[in-house]
Amino acid sequence: MRVFLAIVLNAALLAVLLPWVRRQWLLVGPGWWRYTLGLGLGLRVLVGVARSWEPKEDAKFMSTVGQLVTTKLWTRPDTAWQVLFGASNVFRIKLQGNDYEAIFHNLSNTWFLIKLLALLNLGSLRCSWLNGLYLSIFAFVGCWHLVRKLPLVFPSTPAGAATVAFLLWPSVWFWAAGISKEAVLLGSGAWLTARVLGYLYGEPGRAPYRIGWWLGTVALAVLHFQMRYFFAAPLLGILAGVALVRVLKHRGLVRQRWAQALVPILLLGSGVWLASQVSVAFSINKFTYQVIRVYVESPTPPGRPRLEYPDLRPTLASIAAHAPAAVVNTLTRPWVGESRLPFYVAAGLENLALLGLLTLAVVAVVRGRAGGLPFELGFGLSIFCLILAILMGVTTPNLGSLNRYRSELLPFFLLLVLQNDYAAGLLRRLRLGGGPQR
Repeated sequence: MRVFLAIVLNAALLAVLLPWVRRQWLLVGPGWWRYTLGLGLGLRVLVGVARSWEPKEDAKFMSTVGQLVTTKLWTRPDTAWQVLFGASNVFRIKLQGNDYEAIFHNLSNTWFLIKLLALLNLGSLRCSWLNGLYLSIFAFVGCWHLVRKLPLVFPSTPAGAATVAFLLWPSVWFWAAGISKEAVLLGSGAWLTARVLGYLYGEPGRAPYRIGWWLGTVALAVLHFQMRYFFAAPLLGILAGVALVRVLKHRGLVRQRWAQALVPILLLGSGVWLASQVSVAFSINKFTYQVIRVYVESPTPPGRPRLEYPDLRPTLASIAAHAPAAVVNTLTRPWVGESRLPFYVAAGLENLALLGLLTLAVVAVVRGRAGGLPFELGFGLSIFCLILAILMGVTTPNLGSLNRYRSELLPFFLLLVLQNDYAAGLLRRLRLGGGPQR
């Protein structure tokens, strides 16, 4: 029965995936877009399978518990509702010869991914590399939707910006692949953004939006929120703010840019206040406590660089005071030469490239060559990147973990800094400037 179900599920996946890939191949037409499709999918699949062949650390833990959940679903199907949707679950596991009793709650993103892995095990027969393949394909499909959507709804913007940001930037396709929260987080966030922008700014030849589109969009929003709500909430708030600005602009109520910038800020502030009133889990005191707790409890291997904030206190004022340093650290650490370990050398070179692109973007903005992205969207995504940079820089002193978490921030950051006219010219020289066929 289990083998039969696995065959059916995998056959259904291939029946959807293969025609989709063929359709994308035909839609984009010959040229660099086809190379991008093949290279982007190939990188994600190869890295995802390689990283999941023998899962390490978090991936190994989640895979182990996921197999226990799958066993329970098969042997006790009457408990499926409690396991998948109950307030909490307890599992006893054995790792490296030690017994653990793990208690998971519904707000835990680790527990949510474990449940996803448990369901994926029905198709993979508990094969870790196959689960990594599933999640890698999901991440690619989500990113590809946004990569293709942007030049369609914003034809005056460089098409290659999203390609580099979401498909070709090394640390993005490396970390957002395989059995990882980042793969699901980035895939759902990019796909959700693509659907919302297509709705707000209009897709040429798009049929009217039906109930299936709305259900799919809501499902992506829920998935994104469940995977890491303190990353997802700013993105959802910004997308809602951009939508509100579009409505107000259509009615002629926010013509000035300062007013367009104020709308998403006020909406985010209202959302933070409302969330704190609904649940104590989202209160300011809870937030500041969690920030300090995560910062203090984040381990760093001996002899490796670490972010240090000796004066950081569990108050909003202290976190705000450290915010500028957190943003700088998120985008620049590790520095080139900070460590001779290969990982830190590669990360330092990547950060050097980021600084170069950021400098180019600043010069372009000063000279009035910022590009053709709508102001409200560019401003909203800038606020989103700023919020994530602060959260990551303050809560993640371990530079290895910081580099992994940035796989959600970097694509949107790169998308912004590659919008200007100078970057567009550079992309054209690299033959990454053409737009996809409609």
